[in-house]
Amino acid sequence: MKRKGRSHQGLRLFSRLAVAMMSLIVFALVGVQFAHIIDRNVAMGRSLHEIGSDVQTLRERKREQERELIRLSDPAGSVPEIHDRLHLVGPKETIIYLRAPKPPAP
Repeated sequence: MKRKGRSHQGLRLFSRLAVAMMSLIVFALVGVQFAHIIDRNVAMGRSLHEIGSDVQTLRERKREQERELIRLSDPAGSVPEIHDRLHLVGPKETIIYLRAPKPPAP
């Protein structure tokens, strides 16, 4: 009877170790998958933040372009632009160029 008891105890010990090892492997795999999911979520969050800032920049640029379009649609607003970009003047007009003063020599 002692032999049956020892072999039964050895089998029980082996089965417990096998269950513990399998549990450890399952928990390790779940942990790795969880870490991978968290990493992907963090990367997506960063990407979403960058896209949001890009959208904000594009909206500001669109507003500026719309204001410039409205200003240039009016003849009174387009005259200064014509003077600045094309250096053209109307009759009895003159462009005066001003230079910044030179810094004093030491």
